[in-house]
Amino acid sequence: MHRSLRRTVRSLRAEARVDQRGDAGRVRGTVLLYLERPDRVRFDAMTQFGPAAVLTSDGDRFQLLDHREERFIEGEACPENIARLLGIHMSGPEVAHFLVGDTPRLEAEDVSLACSSEGYLVIRTASDGRRQEIVLTAREADHDAPPEAQHLRLVRSELFDVHGETIWRATYDDYRVVRDPGDAEGRGVALPFVLRFEDPVRGADTMVRFKDMSIVVEPAADEVFQQRTPPGMRAETILCGG
Repeated sequence: MHRSLRRTVRSLRAEARVDQRGDAGRVRGTVLLYLERPDRVRFDAMTQFGPAAVLTSDGDRFQLLDHREERFIEGEACPENIARLLGIHMSGPEVAHFLVGDTPRLEAEDVSLACSSEGYLVIRTASDGRRQEIVLTAREADHDAPPEAQHLRLVRSELFDVHGETIWRATYDDYRVVRDPGDAEGRGVALPFVLRFEDPVRGADTMVRFKDMSIVVEPAADEVFQQRTPPGMRAETILCGG
């Protein structure tokens, strides 16, 4: 039920306030984002004078134009490069999952379900000992409805290593219904307007508070997720893991 409610969200356009803490200190600012699932993303970090940095990925190539340092960086669309602007060390498809109130799922050998103080607790355990906890709650109007009829909302997704230490944690809050222009009956999709992503391994903590969000039906032009080397700049190629 949870996944089916988000199946129609193929593209999303939004404005958000991002508060990022990491090795470089604390960075706050407004970000305009455009994502087209499964793996095309664009993030424009804005100032009052225009974009300070623009990150794009068409699923294969990553490009970052940094006006502050007058640099144009390109390479593969790997987690290391996506993290350069958002501080979220994940691939494009994984980031897209989070932004629509979903989560990537650990390939599991064993899956269990229990009722906890948080809500429905799904525990996925991989063959190598890693574990993922996924917590979902029903909207207030569905508390007395049977489970198969409840509209579920994701509130926490957390991945643990074999020693039980957190690899990353994502939490979701302030769900609001966003109109779906592709729905013939004019219905909407409940999406989280507050997201927090914590990466204890890298000391990163990113809070995303959406100011505005809209579901897009028509696919965007390829140019939205690609950039050209600006005149007077030299493209720098950065390898993943390097």
